[in-house]
Amino acid sequence: KSQRSTPRASFPRGASATRSDMCGIVAYLGNDHATPFLVGGLKRLEYRGYDSAGVALLVGGSSKDGAHFEVVKRAGKVANLESVLPSHTNGSRPTIGIAHTRWATHGPPTDINAHPHLSQNGRIAVVHNGVIENYAALREQLTRKGYTPISQTDTELFAHLIEDVQRTGGLPLDAVVRQALTQVQGAFGIAVLSLDDPDTLIGARRGSPLIMGVSDPNAEEHEQSFFLASDASAVVEHTRHVLYFEDSEMVVIRRRRGYELMTLANVTLSREVQQLELSLAQIQKGNYKHFMLKEISEQPDALQTTMRGRISVDGGHASIHFGGLDPLMDRLAGARRFVFCACGTSWHAALVGEYLIEQLAGINVEVEYASEFRYRKPILARREVEEDVVFVISQSGETADTLAAAQYARSKGLLALGICNVVGSSIARETDAGIYLHAGPEIGVASTKAFTAQITVLTMLALKLGRYRGEISEERYDEHVRELLSLPEKMRDIFAQSDKIYEMSRVYRYAHNFLYLGRGYCFPVALEGALKLKEISYIHAEGYAAAEMKHGPIALIDEFMPVVVIAPRSDATYDKLRSNIQEVLARRGSVIAITESDNNDLDADCEYVIKIPHVSDFLTPILSVLPLQLMSYYIADMRGCNVDQPRNLAKSVTVE
Repeated sequence: KSQRSTPRASFPRGASATRSDMCGIVAYLGNDHATPFLVGGLKRLEYRGYDSAGVALLVGGSSKDGAHFEVVKRAGKVANLESVLPSHTNGSRPTIGIAHTRWATHGPPTDINAHPHLSQNGRIAVVHNGVIENYAALREQLTRKGYTPISQTDTELFAHLIEDVQRTGGLPLDAVVRQALTQVQGAFGIAVLSLDDPDTLIGARRGSPLIMGVSDPNAEEHEQSFFLASDASAVVEHTRHVLYFEDSEMVVIRRRRGYELMTLANVTLSREVQQLELSLAQIQKGNYKHFMLKEISEQPDALQTTMRGRISVDGGHASIHFGGLDPLMDRLAGARRFVFCACGTSWHAALVGEYLIEQLAGINVEVEYASEFRYRKPILARREVEEDVVFVISQSGETADTLAAAQYARSKGLLALGICNVVGSSIARETDAGIYLHAGPEIGVASTKAFTAQITVLTMLALKLGRYRGEISEERYDEHVRELLSLPEKMRDIFAQSDKIYEMSRVYRYAHNFLYLGRGYCFPVALEGALKLKEISYIHAEGYAAAEMKHGPIALIDEFMPVVVIAPRSDATYDKLRSNIQEVLARRGSVIAITESDNNDLDADCEYVIKIPHVSDFLTPILSVLPLQLMSYYIADMRGCNVDQPRNLAKSVTVE
C-alpha cells in the first residue's frame, strides 16, 4: 500500500530549523570516508549535554562475508573518542557507520554503557535515543532465551531483540526491525546496521526526533550521500536538504538505490525533501567564549525577528498578525479559559503570560506543569461557547511532557495550540495551530533568548486579544505596540552595563545560596533568575513572590545570603518591595536590586543597583531578566563551570 503523507501545516512561516533531543544520533551512508562525517556530527551535538560517545563503522565493503564492525566507545567528551579512532589510512576506508552521544538513563556513563551496541552474534549494531519502558520485561525475556547483555542499558536490548527476530529466518532487514519494534514500549529514535545487509542503513522513530539529510536530491542515486541525525545541526555543514520523520515511521536507505519511507505498519509513504533555513554560522560561537553569552547578546536581534512581519504600524495605527492564529480569533476571544502547559524556563514564560492575558485581555488563565497536567484528570470544558483552550510552550518543540499534554488535550476534543522555536518539531505537527518564535537556534543548554522571545509572543497575543475583545482602547493599544517595538534598543542599553554586572558577579561568585524576589509580572522573572543561576553555576538559588519571604525564606537570611530583588517603580506593589528590602537589610543580608534608570530610591541601601530603561509594567520582564542572565553567566564562568553543557542537564528533555 502507498499513502502520501504531509506534515501538519498548522504553524505559519515554515522551513526547517534545528531540533533538539537528550541523546544524539548521527549516521552516514555514502561514497566518502564515514568517520569525519560521524565525528563532526557528534561535535555539533555536544551542546545538548551528554556523558559518553561512540562510533560503529561497517568495514569490509559490500560483501557480507568480509564485513565486520569496528566499534569504539568512550565515556566523557567526543575528544576522548576521537583520539582513539582508527585512521583507516591503508585504503580500507569505511563509507557507512553510526555514532551517538549518550545522556545516561539506564546505567552510569561508562565505556561499556556507551552506544553503539552490538547484538550477541556481533552482526547488528544499534544506536538509540529515548527510553524503553518495558525494559525489565524484555531483559528477562531475552535472558531466558540465552542472550547475555553486557551493559546496563536498555538500548542493547534493541540489538538482541533484532537478532532474535532475525533468527526466525527469511525476513529482510527492514521487516526484522519493524517486527522487533512492535515489542517495544516507550520512545525511540534508532539507527541500525547489519553485516548481513552491509549496504543498508535503517532509521525509525516514535516520540524521539529523527531526520534524514540528502546530499543532493537531484543527483543520480549512486552519487548521493545520506545522513540520519536527531538534530539538523549535525548535518547542516554537509547539506540543507532534509526529510523529517513523523512518529511511527521508518526509512530504509540502500546504497545506489536511494531510500524508501514507510510506516512501522509497512505502509509506503511519499514526502518532499525540505530546505533548511538553518545556516552553519548560526550554530557557531563566532568570537564569543560560550554559546550562552552569544545568545544573551543576540536577544535584541531575536526580538526584532520575532516581531518582524507580525507587527505593522500604518498611519500611526498598529496591528498584530499571527498567520496561524488569526483564523481562530473568535474562538480565542470567546474562550472560557486558557490553560498553559510547559516545563522549566517555558513554564516561567507561561506564568508571565498568565499575568499578561488576564490583565490585558481579561481572559482567565491557568498555568500547569505539563508533567502534572498529563497524569491527573484536569477538568476541561469542551463547548461550542466558552471552551477551554490549551496552549503548550516549548523551545525545542520536543519536550516529552509538553508534547503529551498537547496530545491529551486534542484527544479530549479541545483546541490545542503551540508556541515553540523549532520549525517542523513534534509540537508544531501535533497541535491544531500555533506560533513560531523565530528566535534562531539556541545551542546553550540554559535557555535565554527563547525565554524573552516567548514573553514577546505572549505579549503580542495579549495585546491582540485585548484589542479584539475591547479591553484595550485603540489609543492605548497603539501606544503599547509602539513601546513593544522599542524594546530591542532598550535591551542594548542594558548590555552597556555589562562591566558593572561582571564586577558585581566577582563579589558573589563564592556564595553558596541566593534568594530572588519579585512581585506581579516580575515574580516569574525571579523564578527564572534563580533557575539560571542554579543550572549553570551549581549555586543553590530559590525564587519567591516577595510577599512570601516572611512565610519561611526569611529564616535563611544572614550576611552570607545575597538577595536579588526585582523592584521596578512601575510595579503597583513597589512600596511593599521596598519594605521587603528593609527586612532583608535588618537581617544583614546583601541586596542586589533591579529597578528603572530614573529611580534612585534604592541606591543608598542596596549593595548593587542595576538600572533598566523605564517601560510599562507589563514589559518589565523582558528587560529585567537580562541582568540576571548575565550575572548567572559571569558567576558560572568565574567558577570554572561548563556553561554551555551543565552537568546532568540536556537541552531538551524528550524522555520522562
